[in-house]
Amino acid sequence: MRIQKSICAAILCTGLFMASACTTVAEPETAEAQAPKAYLIAEIEVVNPEPYKEYVAAAGPVVAAYGGKYLVRGGATEALEGAPPAGRMVIVEFPSMAEAKRFYDSPEYTDVRQRRIENAISRFILVEGPAP
Repeated sequence: MRIQKSICAAILCTGLFMASACTTVAEPETAEAQAPKAYLIAEIEVVNPEPYKEYVAAAGPVVAAYGGKYLVRGGATEALEGAPPAGRMVIVEFPSMAEAKRFYDSPEYTDVRQRRIENAISRFILVEGPAP
């Protein structure tokens, strides 16, 4: 998304006539805004449901803090080709690959991640989306 600013100038002609001229100038985008979105795709087979619920509750705020947004969290799956997923599927959208990696490697998620590892068998894959 481009950030735009309007620049307006008032022109005074012969003390009697006043006109406005406005133009829109696009500011340069940041590297983060130009980066493709990233998708964390997780296949999670929950082994210990009750302790796993603690992971789910703790992970959500950390995901949000790094700009993540859940697109899919559980729900029905249907294998159209190949082996079906062993458990639930989760897809999280991040603003960029860099931000997704910052989330995954963050001290906040490192603490939370251990709860998942202890209570589920998981496979996490990071996929870069198309260029904006």
